[in-house]
Amino acid sequence: MSVTTTVSRTSPATRPKPSAGRRGAPQKWGSPVTYFVALLFVGVCVAPVLYIVLGGFRSNSQITTDPAGLPHPWVIGNYTGILTSNVFWGEFANSLIVAIASTVGIVAAGMMVSFVIARYDFKLKGAMYSLFAAGLMFPMVIAITPLYLVIKDLGLVDSLLGVIIPQIAFGLPTTVVILVPFLRAIPNEIEEAAAIDGLGRLGFFFRMVLPLSLPGVVTVGILGFVGSWNNYILPLYILNTQANYTLPLGVQVFTSQYSTDTAKVLAFTSLAMLPALIFFSIFERRIVGGLTGAVKG
Repeated sequence: MSVTTTVSRTSPATRPKPSAGRRGAPQKWGSPVTYFVALLFVGVCVAPVLYIVLGGFRSNSQITTDPAGLPHPWVIGNYTGILTSNVFWGEFANSLIVAIASTVGIVAAGMMVSFVIARYDFKLKGAMYSLFAAGLMFPMVIAITPLYLVIKDLGLVDSLLGVIIPQIAFGLPTTVVILVPFLRAIPNEIEEAAAIDGLGRLGFFFRMVLPLSLPGVVTVGILGFVGSWNNYILPLYILNTQANYTLPLGVQVFTSQYSTDTAKVLAFTSLAMLPALIFFSIFERRIVGGLTGAVKG
């Protein structure tokens, strides 16, 4: 009698099933205050960008008459005049060279340093990692004067290389802090299996470590590219010739030359910031995924 009772209690047929209504039930909305605050922050971030972009399609008289209005009629000549200018494309090319070279250097050097810190055991390992972490507290503005003196002694003033090398150096702290948790999270069994298969340290690094830490690599690459593209203070100190100017410096020069033509200045500014904005918007989820993985690691 007891056996029958036990079987009936543990039988799948008698187990309570979750109601279908609960499965398909929509999730509850959060507090309206939360959504209001979120929309408020989104509006604060998006409104200036929209104002600059739309302002480039207006004339100076429209901006003076109705500063917050929409273009009517739309003036395309502000953008076409800049896009047909050799000065703009020269500065665009300089920014692209600096951003790509800096990103490659940041990712390559940061990946190698992070691999050593995460996978090797040696003296002062913790001190080295702490040194890179402390670099996050020292922005480039603080060190710009001694940095300029060093670049001057190296003969790199008024050279794109004089901008690229410091940007790589100042991009390493963020890169190391993000990548080290990724590399530490790789199980040691994978490295042991790779060693049994005949892979050395370099083979394990290129064939196993890089693919497994790809989300972190993409994250630091995006951050390095956007930071290099938007960097203003370093090119301001290093570059003297307009032929070597990057777009942030070009915006300053263009603004001083066309100070009375507000619409054209807004058009130039929007064209200068759109590449980094589009690049960041496309890979936004990659950044969030990479940073999440770094925190979990």
